[in-house]
Amino acid sequence: MPIQLTVFFIIIYMLLSLTIIVQSSLIFAMLGKEWVQGKRLLPVDMILTSLGISHFCRQWASMLYNFCTYFDPNFLFWYLSVIWDFANNATFWFTSLLAVFYCVKVSSFTHPIFLWLKWRISRLVPWPLLGSLLFSCVTIIPSTIRSHTRSQIIMESSPRNSTATDRLKIFEQYVSIPQQMVTLAIPFLLFLPSTIFLMTSRSQHLQQMQDHHNTGYCISNMKAHSTALRSLAIFLVFFTTYFLTLLVSILAHLFEKRSWFWAWEAVIYTLSCIHSTSLMLSSPTLQKFLKKGH
Repeated sequence: MPIQLTVFFIIIYMLLSLTIIVQSSLIFAMLGKEWVQGKRLLPVDMILTSLGISHFCRQWASMLYNFCTYFDPNFLFWYLSVIWDFANNATFWFTSLLAVFYCVKVSSFTHPIFLWLKWRISRLVPWPLLGSLLFSCVTIIPSTIRSHTRSQIIMESSPRNSTATDRLKIFEQYVSIPQQMVTLAIPFLLFLPSTIFLMTSRSQHLQQMQDHHNTGYCISNMKAHSTALRSLAIFLVFFTTYFLTLLVSILAHLFEKRSWFWAWEAVIYTLSCIHSTSLMLSSPTLQKFLKKGH
């Protein structure tokens, strides 16, 4: 890639990273203010606060790791990838939990399981959040092994380095990379049906309103439901695309092609930035703060 394009994508990546960091800080600051003032956080705000923290940590780890390893691959910053893996895994689990929460609370399905969950899910939210953190801790064990092995290879200059490097490549190909893909796929497979069920429920409700009501109030209510449905569709498309780009990025490590590295990072974090923006707009508490700001 020409040096001019590389510099361009580096600038885009930095701007996107700073945007995500600012957004995450705002989410934590505004919802943290509610907590400090003695107001009890809504379950959705608890999930969004967790997402804000995970986005903040992931983006800082991404910036430090990418710049240090790109410009000085021999520098010992490999352990930052472990922090990135942990924060990214937590982000996926928190996002899937948010989708499940909205699906249960907002969907109009009358199945007994939905009704049972609708009654209890608000009180159960802290436990899935804790479980997401514990699961994210467990899933970074292969990343920790990989990073430790890389550090040992860099620090030691001996003939057995080539053997250790070959073993690391085998470990990444057959253990680390498949594990990363499965780790991301599990929460995504919770997110996907939850969002589709929610969209189906909202679509059915909107159709019922169109069939039976024509008053001015109902028309405005239908517009609100239509807007919510479009927002869900956009959220589904962009988070799915983000998931797929991460899978491609993980597989790309097998080929070690670095010429389009910064272009790919810019694509990934463009999707992440849109995801972060949609999260800010999904919280009633954050919407109140934003309206006050205007």
